[in-house]
Order: sequence, then C-alpha cells, then structure tokens
Amino acid sequence: MAANVSTERRVSLHGEWSSRFAFILAVTGSAVGLGNVWKFPYIAGENGGGAFVLFYLFCVFLIGLPIMVAEISIGRRGRRNPVATMALLGSEEGGSEQWRYIGLLGVLAGVLILSFYSVVAGWAAAYIFKAGSNVFAGADAAAVDAQFDALTGSPLVNAMWHTLFMGMTVIVVANGVERGLEKAVRILMPALLALLLVLLGYSMVAGNFAAALEFMFAPRLGELTADAALIALGHACFTLSVGMGAVMAYGAYLPDEHSIGKTSCAIVFADTIIALLAGLVIFPIVFANGLDPAIGPGLIFQTLPLAFGQLPGGAVVGTAFFVLLTFAAWTSAISLMEPGVAWLIESFQLSRRVAAWSLGLAIWLLGFLSAFSTNVLSNLKFWRGTFFDNLDHLTTNIMLPLGGMAIVFFAGWIMSRNSTSDEIDPDAGPSYRAWRFLARYVAPIAVLLVFLDVIGLLDAWGLA
Repeated sequence: MAANVSTERRVSLHGEWSSRFAFILAVTGSAVGLGNVWKFPYIAGENGGGAFVLFYLFCVFLIGLPIMVAEISIGRRGRRNPVATMALLGSEEGGSEQWRYIGLLGVLAGVLILSFYSVVAGWAAAYIFKAGSNVFAGADAAAVDAQFDALTGSPLVNAMWHTLFMGMTVIVVANGVERGLEKAVRILMPALLALLLVLLGYSMVAGNFAAALEFMFAPRLGELTADAALIALGHACFTLSVGMGAVMAYGAYLPDEHSIGKTSCAIVFADTIIALLAGLVIFPIVFANGLDPAIGPGLIFQTLPLAFGQLPGGAVVGTAFFVLLTFAAWTSAISLMEPGVAWLIESFQLSRRVAAWSLGLAIWLLGFLSAFSTNVLSNLKFWRGTFFDNLDHLTTNIMLPLGGMAIVFFAGWIMSRNSTSDEIDPDAGPSYRAWRFLARYVAPIAVLLVFLDVIGLLDAWGLA
C-alpha cells in the first residue's frame, strides 16, 4: 500500500532528451557495449550456439525487458539521480527512504565497472592501430598472442590507453544531456550500426556464413545444459545495463509524452539485433579459418586478429572491427558515468563540468589497479584472482544481480498499481497487466536464481 503517493509531475534537474529517438539511441548505446560485441559471441561459442542463443532470446524478452521497463519507470517517476529517486519514491510509496541504498548500489556499481571497463576498452582502441598497421598479416597464433601479451604486459601502455579512453568519456559527460550525451549517441550509434553492416557484408562474402547460421540458430535443444541456461539467463538480465543506475538516470530525462513500454521494446529489440549481428560478423570468419568458436574471452583479441591476418583486406576489416568495438564501449562508458555525475551535482551543488572531471579523476585513479593487474600487480591475487578479476566478479555477479532484483521488486511490489500504470500505460491495458505479472513473479525469481548460482548456492544444494 502506498504511503503518500505524489500525483505531481516532477521536472528533471538536468534537462531532457529532445525526442524518443534520442532516448532509444542513448539507452541502446548504454546496453550495446563490450557485452554485445565481445562477451555475447564468446559465451555463445563456449555454450554451443543454437539452443543457447534461442534460450537467451527467450530470457531477454521475458526477463530483461520487464526489468528495463521497471527501471525506466522509476527513473521518470523520480526525475532525480538514482540515489535521490529511490529515496523519494521509497518514502512516497513504501514509507521508507532506505531504498536510497539500492540507488547507491547502482551508482557505485557503475563507477567500479567503468574503472576496469575503461582498461578493456583501451585494449580495443589500441588494436585499431595494430590492425591498421597490418601487424597481424601472416602472423601465426604465437605471434598474435605475443602482440596481446605485449599490450597487457606493459604498465605504461596499459595506463596510456586507459587514460585516453577515460578522457574521451569525461569530455562527453561534462557537456550535459543534449550537448554531450545526446550529441554523442546520435553520431556514435549510427556509425556503429553502419560499421556492423559493412562487416556483416564482408563476413557473408569472405567467411563461412552458412556454418555460422547453423551454429547460431539450429535449435539442438538437447545440448542446452543447466549451466548454459543460467549463463544465458544472467547475460540476458544484465546485457541491457539494468541494475547499475544508468537506465534509471537516462529514464529521468525522458519526456512524459513518450510510451515507456514501446520505447523499451525498441531498445531491447535493437540491443538484441546488434548482439546477433556481432555473432554473424565473428563466427563466419572463425569458421572460414578453421578456428575454435569455444575459445572463450580470447576470441576477440587473439582468435579474430589471427583470422584477420589470413583474410584478403584483413587490415581494413580488422581496423573497422576494432573501431566498432571502441564505439560500442564508449557509448556504454558514458552511461556508466552519468548516474554518479548526476548524484554529485544534486548532492553537492557542483557544476556539471566539475562533477564530471572530479568523478572521472577518481575512476581514472582506481582504474590503474586494473590496468596493472595484468603486469606489475599480476602476482597480487586474492579471493577470485587479480584485482581486475575480483572487481569484475563483485560487480557483474553480485552487485548487478542484487540491484536488478531490488529494482524490479520495488516496481512490482512497493510502488502502487496507480503509480506504475501512470508511467507505463495509463489505460492499464493487457500490456501493462503482462508487465506487472512478469515484474512481480517471473523476473525477480529468475534474477534470484542467477544470484544463487553465481555465489555457488545452487551447486551446494545440488540444483545446478
């Protein structure tokens, strides 16, 4: 039961998106990142494609979509940074401001993720120049591995690329919603899609496209293991950038007249299509060169460069691919930083530029621990491995599941039916009723399963 639900429409303190299309580009840009172009292809490869991909698509629309709708709705309802929004709505809807800690969890997760995400994005940017200078031409596996080891093994080179990428990100965020975030995604997202389509055309001609289609979409349902299903479920939940405050912050800038349901569907569809296209770019090249699609995380930085070195026009294609990967990382990095900047502006009355550069400096400094985890700090290991490994595990396997589960629970059970229907569907039609059922029952249970799996309890109970 709502404690004191406000009917007054609030106004964003940071401006609004100029159009629904701009918002779709922004949130799609947030969702489309290394997870789509790097992680999705390699986890699909590790888990046999086919049934894994189909189950992933099922999870995206039945679990990821309801969580995204919930987070955008909360963001637009509160019109503040995620911490203030959760405190404000928690007080209005549930009589407690303690929900602020869920917003704080998301903001902190975004900051921590960006600190190591920037390092990996720096690798992608470095590979633009490696591919462009044709260093992979005719190289064997040992030579390609040596290139990657030279990059990650140098603290100075790692730090340089991390610094460059963080600078690129801060400059965009410091310029605000319309002049910074919106202007960037209006350029980067069409460029990303154009590059993806060009590379797809190349893969269809130069790669083994038929083998890639069969690998990715032939059902083979008997090959879907329980572990693979949980991996697909987890990636579906968090590929959309939910649970880290970014979608909530972007939702705060969405004008009232735009439908959250239709907009969310467009975002999820675009994000999913880009992930599938990335697979259809990568796997034909892998199969044409007789390489292993189940190679794992090294698929992008070790396996693909080996393939580019053997292909006609490989230098041009490889350069375009790593530009694509860098653009995808950049649009995500912008969204990871925005919630923290909004919180600093509102909490300490800072200007946007001061807030952006202050937070950027803190993330940049923290990022050196990840940048040095592959070289001078590589022997400093605890819990899950290096500092980089631990930060990755803490954020993606613990903080994001907890945040996503809490957000959809809050929207489904704490917010009143009037409040959520007012944001999602004022007529409370079939689409709203479907969302409410998924948000109250299906999505929280699914995310809970993912969380129990990653902390090892499903194994301990003999359920995985």
